[in-house]
Amino acid sequence: MFDVISALEPVQLTVLIIGAILIGINKTAIPGLGVLPVVMLTMTFETRMSTGLQLGMLAMADIIAVVYYRRNADWKIVLRLLPWALVGLGIGSLLLNFVIPESGSVMRRVIGGIVLALMVVSFIHKRLKPDQIPSGRGFAAFFGILMGTTTQLANAAGPISSIYLLAMRLPKEKYLGCCAWYFLILNWIKLPIFVAEGRITWSSFQLDLCMIPFIIAGGALGIFLLRKLPQKIFEVIIQTLVVVAALRLLW
Repeated sequence: MFDVISALEPVQLTVLIIGAILIGINKTAIPGLGVLPVVMLTMTFETRMSTGLQLGMLAMADIIAVVYYRRNADWKIVLRLLPWALVGLGIGSLLLNFVIPESGSVMRRVIGGIVLALMVVSFIHKRLKPDQIPSGRGFAAFFGILMGTTTQLANAAGPISSIYLLAMRLPKEKYLGCCAWYFLILNWIKLPIFVAEGRITWSSFQLDLCMIPFIIAGGALGIFLLRKLPQKIFEVIIQTLVVVAALRLLW
């Protein structure tokens, strides 16, 4: 297992460790942080390998998040999104395998543009009265399909889920409980698909196993941060990180 570690360049190993810590924090405290490892790993590793490496770490971190937030999910929201997200997974696979063979700079810019556009929508929603915010099936279907498509292409559904769940005006613990269960289900469904597409290999799996201590450390750090963050600051951090990450995806 340590052979795969020794084969990495120092920069790659450093980015992988930082990415693992950020993924841990992302899963237990700041969901919007999840796009930053996407950008870091994509800039350091080959595109398909980077998405496979990240999914392996995300799937492990999802277990930590669900263990901690298992009682906080609003299952009505989770189950409303899931069927549409599965449709999005299918669309993402079709795009990746038949339209965009390599999920490269063009798709990253598309995702960044979508995220920024949705942030404008979120900005408008925050200024509407609660009963004016869309919460019906069409709203859930749109976001569910978008989340499924972007997570299948680049593991980049975090900002989109943040926009949707913030629009639901959830307390931060319930917000994180919904994220934990929703992405645990989606990411574990994606694992065999990524293996079949060659995005997860035996080498990437071994690297992910080596990152478990750093994922756990990040998860513990995230729990500590969550206890210190008021709800308003929590939401501002998520929104700021979403915009910064989306701009980085565009450029």
